[in-house]
Amino acid sequence: MNGASTGSGLGGAATAPQVNVYMSDQDSAGVIRQALSDLAPGALFKSGGMSAALTDIGSRDSPRLLIVDATGENDPADSVRKLINMCEPSTAVLIVGDVNDIRLYRNIREAGAVEYFFKPLVTTVVAHTCRAILTGKEEPASIRRGRIVFVVGVRGGSGATTIALRTALGLSESPPRPVLLLDLDLRGGDSALQLDLSPSHALHEALAQSERVDDLFLERGLIHVTKRLDLMASLEPINTPTDFDEAGLIALLDKVASRYRYILADVPAYRAPALDRSLHMPSTLLLVSDGRLVSARDVARWRQWLGANTAERTLIHILNMSGAPGSLPLDDFTHAAGAPPDVIIPYAREVSMGALLGLKGHPGCPPLDKGLEPVLSILAGSAVEHRPSLLQRILSRT
Repeated sequence: MNGASTGSGLGGAATAPQVNVYMSDQDSAGVIRQALSDLAPGALFKSGGMSAALTDIGSRDSPRLLIVDATGENDPADSVRKLINMCEPSTAVLIVGDVNDIRLYRNIREAGAVEYFFKPLVTTVVAHTCRAILTGKEEPASIRRGRIVFVVGVRGGSGATTIALRTALGLSESPPRPVLLLDLDLRGGDSALQLDLSPSHALHEALAQSERVDDLFLERGLIHVTKRLDLMASLEPINTPTDFDEAGLIALLDKVASRYRYILADVPAYRAPALDRSLHMPSTLLLVSDGRLVSARDVARWRQWLGANTAERTLIHILNMSGAPGSLPLDDFTHAAGAPPDVIIPYAREVSMGALLGLKGHPGCPPLDKGLEPVLSILAGSAVEHRPSLLQRILSRT
């Protein structure tokens, strides 16, 4: 396998400016430049306002502070939501506009912006807010934490790892968003295998010694898959104990939740019973099964253990490889499982080939990507464009 490229582009501090500014008029840009003269002399200034920010930010590391001009936007609050969804949760967003309206101010704040300034800007006011954010003396209440998604196969061979990987890729691409995939099968490392990357020991160490996990540890232990997708996966020797305290996983999730918009944890079925607290924390759980009778029975058992959905935790059952040899008719499967599946992915031979050969050997899986569109829409809260993936396009050129 190829050597993994380590060190995420999401760490940002060493390569990305602390502040990115997108202004549509020179007067406002000049005021912001003066406000940042002592705080962030290396700030990146670009013209074009909100449209330029939405186009540009997906190809850059998220800054600590993003200042964007929303003048002329038909729906500034909706644009702010889209912009914030493309950034790391720790990025603070300041919006500038030419309308002094309390309803607009509230809508923009509710969309996730730290503050809204209307023109003409006042240097001291802008400088005060920027200083509070950049010095850490004031942590903006609107900064969100990443969404945690657990992916659990009811039994081996259900395709949970492939679904976890494809879901992580989809969430990181359209629009570009920072995503982390954790492969908790510490002896398998199948996610890295499918990506033709070499696992490291970092995930095992992070789970066993959570007190060691800091930004430097993460920077050295992450496997950088694409610009917006990072992976942590281990391949421990067969005779090495791989048990870990659940507190280590919870501590790791808490640490990375400020860096990534989504954190997907691929949980092997054998490990899940020891992670009761984790699987009941605020999150989305993708429960993956195939269409066999034994899988339908297991789905019913998992639902009974995990309990009903709540406002903070949602279970989505994905029936994978529906119609494969040995599968029950859908009505019979639903009867045995006790409830109909939320998402059905039909069986396709090329999906099975993709799981066997990995993404480099078999980069294209349109049936699976199409089948996962409802999952991506649920997780992202919006429609997802069906197109060749970034990784597929990269691999097709190598």
